[in-house]
Amino acid sequence: MIETPAAAETDAEPKSLVLRAYRGLETKRTPVWLLRQAGRYMPEYRALREKHSMLELIRTPQLAAQVTLAPIDAFGLDAAIVFSDILPPLVGMGFELDFVQGDGPRIGNPISRPRDVDLLGTPPAEETMAGTLEAIRLVRAALGPRDVPVIGFAGAPFTLASYAIEGGTSKDFSRTKAFMLTEPAAWRRLLTKLVTVQADFLLAQARAGAQALQVFDSWAGRALARDDYLRYVAPYNRELFAAVGSAAVPVINFSLGVGAYLTEAAACGGDVVGLDWQLPLDEAWGRVGFERPVQGNLDPAALLAPWRELRPRIDDVLERAGGRSGHVFNVGHGLVPQTPVDNVRRLVEHIRERTSR
Repeated sequence: MIETPAAAETDAEPKSLVLRAYRGLETKRTPVWLLRQAGRYMPEYRALREKHSMLELIRTPQLAAQVTLAPIDAFGLDAAIVFSDILPPLVGMGFELDFVQGDGPRIGNPISRPRDVDLLGTPPAEETMAGTLEAIRLVRAALGPRDVPVIGFAGAPFTLASYAIEGGTSKDFSRTKAFMLTEPAAWRRLLTKLVTVQADFLLAQARAGAQALQVFDSWAGRALARDDYLRYVAPYNRELFAAVGSAAVPVINFSLGVGAYLTEAAACGGDVVGLDWQLPLDEAWGRVGFERPVQGNLDPAALLAPWRELRPRIDDVLERAGGRSGHVFNVGHGLVPQTPVDNVRRLVEHIRERTSR
């Protein structure tokens, strides 16, 4: 039997600070990486985007690896998250996806009736997401000697369903909720297909060398009240996390805007809970249980502020973590394009200086 990189990582305690924290082990300082750390705020990324479309960057392994590695080389962050997007797996299912400059993602053939769901395929990720899987292999090879892990990711079923039905980003999710409520059988078929595709993709990323996996549920918390979440979303999230458990790498459950039902969202699964910025870190951590590792939870907008305002906000997160094992410093959602590069650098340096033991 050939040992995969992911399997080898579980045979001994990891050296990586992030992977140690994800297992609740003691670390010599608080590890830090940032959501959307490889993105539009970096000059290197903007230069590439002038030459290549978003989908070209994602689908070309060498370019995706280059973007992934840029913030590691620039700031010395403790983990790399592969450069991609949550939406490309929809293409393999039969959706027409494009990223419109200045306007965001667009689905050219959104779901409008139950029959549209039945026409969707569930092809294997090795066929439809080969570029991202190869990018993971390239990044793993580059960062392995530095003990910097690469993190893979995928979108949660509700979040992908919302894009598939709305045709893009939505403010009120009215089409999604109308379909969910009026076509419950088709909703179940849709989310079951999304679980199949996303579980396969996440497991393929682990086989390619990803040492942790993150599931993004970006919109369920923004769109749904607690009871609807428990009825229409939670069962499929539980199914996804159960399927991905066989990857033998830490799995991060990140749900945005679920403060009203954080405990229930966290209970869907995952080894680590990603926390947004809407609750203080200690309160949120207490709700999911201090025995469970967490990641977060600085408001990404804080990085737009001058250092005199940003520094105490960083310190507040660290103080609320209380020096406990199992905390990875991160932002509570992705960095925005206007983020000053120098603030990212100072944040990383400050966390190193303040938390080194």
